[in-house]
Amino acid sequence: MEDAFKFADQFGPLKVIHFYEPSAGLKAVLVVDNVARGPSIGGLRMAPDVSTEECFRLARAMTFKNSAADLPHGGGKMVIYGDPAMDKAKKEHLIRALARALGMEKTFICGPDMGTNEECMAWINDEIGRSVGLPREVGGIPLDEIGATGWGLNHAVDAALPYCDFGLESARVVVQGFGAVGRHAARFLAAKGAILVAASDSQGAIRNPDGIDVDELITVKSSGAAVTAYNAADKLDRDAVIDVECDIWIPAARPDVVNEQNVHRLKTRLVVEGANIPFTEGAEKVLHEKGVLCVPDFIANAGGVICAAMEYRGASEAVALQTIEGKVRRNTKEVLEAAHRKKILPRAAAVELAAERVRTAMGLRRYSLFSSAPGFN
Repeated sequence: MEDAFKFADQFGPLKVIHFYEPSAGLKAVLVVDNVARGPSIGGLRMAPDVSTEECFRLARAMTFKNSAADLPHGGGKMVIYGDPAMDKAKKEHLIRALARALGMEKTFICGPDMGTNEECMAWINDEIGRSVGLPREVGGIPLDEIGATGWGLNHAVDAALPYCDFGLESARVVVQGFGAVGRHAARFLAAKGAILVAASDSQGAIRNPDGIDVDELITVKSSGAAVTAYNAADKLDRDAVIDVECDIWIPAARPDVVNEQNVHRLKTRLVVEGANIPFTEGAEKVLHEKGVLCVPDFIANAGGVICAAMEYRGASEAVALQTIEGKVRRNTKEVLEAAHRKKILPRAAAVELAAERVRTAMGLRRYSLFSSAPGFN
């Protein structure tokens, strides 16, 4: 029992639910961290090595992300154990089983995350009528298709550059995790004159100091191939992407890819975190001491959840993209100004911003477990 409360603090978690159904091969965890601002919203992540601890950390990141973006939602996250590349029929069976188990849990609204997509959200919506990031065909705003998170990252970079000593034109960019988030971030930044010099995925990495054709690499990835199938670049081991010198380094894959053991290998001037919790706090501190600016995950990558929250309330794609731009730019600027003024890490400034909004909401609401509270429907 003590272990179940190891992460508990003033904000949550409100509840941790384990789902296990051997006949369906279902093993999953839901963490509803905080619902003071409204029903929690967060992604469904699928991977063979997810864990309850990872789920909690991601749920807390969502609490702060939604609060910093001033959305009427709390934070939650769900992880499901499994290989995202499994047979489609098996994957559908597994996710529909999870949706049915989730049916009565109205404190959580599910969106796509690593290993899941718009189609998965359509399966969940078909079962329980409660998910976001849906395909256009059923009235959704497909987050991955339009690149909502990458769109926000692109604006976070813009907002951070006044605090750097270089501009975006010809800036060298490295994307660690050239997937749903990373490819769109690269596309938007390349359109503004930045140069992609390295990229990686789960299979390997590529490097070309003269520049990688982003559109061509996207075509390669869309065919189902790894980044290493791109011809006009050197092939590297997956983790060697951290060694490529650049101006902007964008982590867009798994948690803790940069930590105290490997952060010394990073040669960059600006980090904009596209993944959730991609750096340990110790690694961010090392970068700060070296003068490398690091825009925290829940500030930089909020585009996806902002879009999801807008979809949930019936907004159009155009309005969602405009809202992402405004919120991400404003929050990035506010956090970096506070960090500079108070001489603290950007993450500390971001946590202060988000935590104060959550505390205020907790003081204004009758904070309870009951899904019949206003906004939970």
